[in-house]
Amino acid sequence: MTDHLDHKDIVQAAERIRGNVRPLALAPVDPGTFGEARVWLALEFMQHTGSFKARGALNFTAAHIDDGTMPKAGVVIASGGNAGLACAWAAGHYGVDATVFLPETAPAVKVDRLQAYGATVKLTGTEYHHAADAAATHAAETGALPSHAYDNPLIAAGAGTILEDIYSRPGGPLVDTIIVAVGGGGLFAGVAAAAAHQNVRVVAVEPENCRALNAAIEAGDVVDVDVSSVAADSLGARRTSRIALHAAKAGDVRSVLVTDDQIVAARRALWNHRRLAVEHAAATALAALTSGAYTPAPGETVAVVLCGANTNPADLV
Repeated sequence: MTDHLDHKDIVQAAERIRGNVRPLALAPVDPGTFGEARVWLALEFMQHTGSFKARGALNFTAAHIDDGTMPKAGVVIASGGNAGLACAWAAGHYGVDATVFLPETAPAVKVDRLQAYGATVKLTGTEYHHAADAAATHAAETGALPSHAYDNPLIAAGAGTILEDIYSRPGGPLVDTIIVAVGGGGLFAGVAAAAAHQNVRVVAVEPENCRALNAAIEAGDVVDVDVSSVAADSLGARRTSRIALHAAKAGDVRSVLVTDDQIVAARRALWNHRRLAVEHAAATALAALTSGAYTPAPGETVAVVLCGANTNPADLV
């Protein structure tokens, strides 16, 4: 598997998924909110399944169908979060079987939603690694194609089509900087590959206690990190991908950290000022601006990717 992406991978992904994903909606932030910078919110949480993950899952599935490498047993993934939902949805879109492994402790609402997308859900063990081991065994025994939440070039390339959407919009903003939250690094790696072609800076934002990419940049190699954050359900990868680390080294990338309090404040601001209920992961990207971790220059045009909204809004009201 390759350890890097380039712009042609993003273009190919955009061609594969065109017409099957929702176009990216953009909303301007009130002038003066962040000094003299022009800031846009990229509302990717309005995507199918409620997150950007649909792009990568659709690209992954379509590419294997096009290449004749999609087995009769379909795809398998261990994920009760956005990646599992996206995998199930994309498989269903193409009439492919999807099997999703979850711990036995998974909430019934997640199981129900996965089944609504047509997936076969298997519950095993009490922790995620038990589900991951069972998914790997299932793949070996049945020949099903293993999918991954982020560590796959097709998944990452699909995510990178977000920036292609921005640049292909008639009259859309030509951004100088795009801000993304980082967990395992699939969204970041894809966006960074597209951004390098457009000479766009990428600000990679992580919770200070979920800093897999930041730690890898610091160490010069992928490393394991401890995970503890209000956004850990989406951003709690213990190590980043090599694709993401390569992208961080190759482009104009700023890695910044924000606190849980800053993430919570950004999420609440989106609700209070715009009535947008988003995941803590989505608020993590905005927290780079609201906390001052990244300060855009006067006249700089910035897009902030609000990546998902699969959240319980009860704590916002």
